[in-house]
Amino acid sequence: MNFFIKNMVGPRCKMIVELEFEKIGLKCINIELGRVTITGDASAAQIMEAGLALSNYGLVLLDNKKNILVERIKRVIVDMITYSDSPLKTNFSDYLSTELNLDYTYLANIFSDIQGTTIEQFIILHKIQAVKQLIWQDELNLTEISWKLHYSSVAHLSAQFKKVTGVTPSHFKHVSFNDQKSA
Repeated sequence: MNFFIKNMVGPRCKMIVELEFEKIGLKCINIELGRVTITGDASAAQIMEAGLALSNYGLVLLDNKKNILVERIKRVIVDMITYSDSPLKTNFSDYLSTELNLDYTYLANIFSDIQGTTIEQFIILHKIQAVKQLIWQDELNLTEISWKLHYSSVAHLSAQFKKVTGVTPSHFKHVSFNDQKSA
């Protein structure tokens, strides 16, 4: 049996889910961001108990097919941005359609209805968060960051970063490092 969970963002969330499921007698056989597979079935009481336990950590057990689909879309986007080292060989709409085996227009409409924003905006915001993380880590220069996150150029990254944050990546780096020194 599969469960879909909103707001799972990393290894710590996976550990929390596994521990909470075990407490109520559910054995996890596979845990991914946003999705948990258990052995056998869960009773209605166990499902309700799991939902309550997860809500204490800001996690949401999803029961609506549209919400589940949106979480699947997000997972594909996050995986593509976070874990993909090579650029896509196709445009993202085709990639998403192929990964989820659904028409992109359908995916985009569901996503917009549930999230109140477009898939494109979600991708941009997630990429900007990734840029911020990489700037804070201070291991890559802007050229390397733009390549890693599949921007066409440093100028494109910088323009998009400034549009979203209101500052240039260089200014952001300068302010971030000055804040760290004074802390």
